[in-house]
Amino acid sequence: MAEYDFNKIKKKLSKYLDEDRFNHTMGVMYTCAALAMAHDCDLVSAQAAGLLHDCAKCIPNKKKLKMCRQHKIPVSKFEEEHPFLLHAKLGAYVAKEKYHVTDKNVLSAITWHTTGKPEMSDLEKIVYIADYIEPMRDKAPNLSYIRKLAFQDLDECTYKIMEDTLSYLGDNPGDIDETTRTAYFYYREIHMKKNHKTERRTKE
Repeated sequence: MAEYDFNKIKKKLSKYLDEDRFNHTMGVMYTCAALAMAHDCDLVSAQAAGLLHDCAKCIPNKKKLKMCRQHKIPVSKFEEEHPFLLHAKLGAYVAKEKYHVTDKNVLSAITWHTTGKPEMSDLEKIVYIADYIEPMRDKAPNLSYIRKLAFQDLDECTYKIMEDTLSYLGDNPGDIDETTRTAYFYYREIHMKKNHKTERRTKE
């Protein structure tokens, strides 16, 4: 099991993140820890992924693109047009190179925390959800319900977050990453199957 000096990482991070982003990061780290306890996920990995999920967030967009080219990190056409999204995959690179994270599960959770993807691991879902529900968040719809759901069913919570995100971005479909759309349909299928089973049990 990987070991991390979280205090050392926090101190280093505080130099690269603005105050609001650092406070958000602390909220995500602690929410990841709570969700890991509730869902029997590795606690240390969840804390590490939560702490480093936004480590590249405050890099200017032009520099994000430049760094991705320098380090041969693939950039889609959509990401070129929306470079703020690159902080996730670039963050995985920074976590590996600057913070010496070698755990592929942690790096993957950082990579997918913004768009999500089909078939996420529990750790990936935990970071994705924690980023959305951490205590400082107050703008998203249905937060009270989603926060409860997060501790009950990771798949259902992921589906609900994606549904609300796509609904929010619905007026601007050009702002929706195709990966998020694909992930939404994947988790909607799981949601529908669960509902179908529940309905069958109720009728029986």
